[in-house]
Amino acid sequence: MKEYLGLLLVTWGLSVSAQEIAPLKLQDALEVALKSNRELVIAKLDEEGSAAKFNQTNAVFLPQINVSYTAFTSNNPLNAFGFKLQQQGITQSDFDPSRLNNPSATPNFMAKAELNQPLINMDMIYARMAAHEQINVYAYKTKRTKEFIILEVQKAYTQLQLAHEAVNVLNEALQTSNAIYTSTNNRFEKGLLQKSDVLQVQVQVTATESKLSEAKSNVKNASDYLSLLMGTKTGIVYATDSISRVNNEQAIELQVNEGRADFQSMKAAIRAQDRMISSGRMAYIPKLNAFANYFINDKSALGFGSNSYLLGAQFSWNVFSGTSAKYKVSEYQVGRNKLEQQLKYQKEQSQLELDKANRQLNDASFSIKQYETSVSQASEALRILKNRFEQGLVTSNDLLQAQASLSQQKLMRAQAIFQYNTTISYLQFLTSTSEK
Repeated sequence: MKEYLGLLLVTWGLSVSAQEIAPLKLQDALEVALKSNRELVIAKLDEEGSAAKFNQTNAVFLPQINVSYTAFTSNNPLNAFGFKLQQQGITQSDFDPSRLNNPSATPNFMAKAELNQPLINMDMIYARMAAHEQINVYAYKTKRTKEFIILEVQKAYTQLQLAHEAVNVLNEALQTSNAIYTSTNNRFEKGLLQKSDVLQVQVQVTATESKLSEAKSNVKNASDYLSLLMGTKTGIVYATDSISRVNNEQAIELQVNEGRADFQSMKAAIRAQDRMISSGRMAYIPKLNAFANYFINDKSALGFGSNSYLLGAQFSWNVFSGTSAKYKVSEYQVGRNKLEQQLKYQKEQSQLELDKANRQLNDASFSIKQYETSVSQASEALRILKNRFEQGLVTSNDLLQAQASLSQQKLMRAQAIFQYNTTISYLQFLTSTSEK
């Protein structure tokens, strides 16, 4: 299949450009769309971005290391004496009061390495958990986006099938109208009919030609939209399978599934808010961190005359920070409550859509049966009228009305099949359950 898809893409890019038409199966359209659809690509990038943000929280456990090199010079008594102390270069003469009070400019070149090691920071640990839940949020969003793209491709493909069917029906109607015109014109030339009869048929032919032109434009529009969904170039007209009622072997679902990807995404977002609430509360707990510094000081640039180190651990407790910590937790709680309400509303809305779609499916199924009967009856009526027209027992207007009725019934049958097939796709979308 991969080799076929590759060949299909090459064909679209090269040989099809000359004819601007290409055969296309629904399964192939789905596979190309799931690979190249722009909206799905963006969703995957959002998912990668959430993973990158989570990886930033590795700083909760990993050390921070900084290295610096600084040059100083000062005649400030305290600094000048301190530089010499750091360089381990103090002599007896440096304690001379005049030199202590009025030192000359004293240089110092210091290389410094700093290490900070987080030990216990509970607020950051819970913030890291929240960031991990965000990965789940975007993973489920990507899954739901994929399901939505499948739905849109199925609908667009069925719409294209309907457009092609309209072209076929109108082509048949045009052929019949032209045949009626030829027969009517022959009778007019023999003096059997009036000029008004010929003009009436011409009007019907012209109207059918206009509808056919519009139907062909609809084919191009539907093809362009399908190209957009597949992430391929527009301007190609796709030839599809003829429209027919899909087999619905699945049992009708009456309830939306709790495991649907968009519901799971919102549940993960609620869990993320719970972690942030815990993070805000943990801000009241003391923190413990370790640090270490290593120094090299010298009076000359790039010198390594003396070295020293400093090790320590810091226990800190932010006892009071105004009311910012308190209301930050309140903000997270409000956000969580909002997400819960959104989830409930989304479930209720989805259940409403599911009930509506099930009713539409029943209506479409009934309509298909009705229009099948109507098409059969209209075809038989047209056949009878054609015979009577040849015998001069009915007018061309009667024949044109019969042809128009048949075309209308065929189009309505195709529309009913379109409604049935797209409703099946929508029901699958509403009742899907999926893992990441």
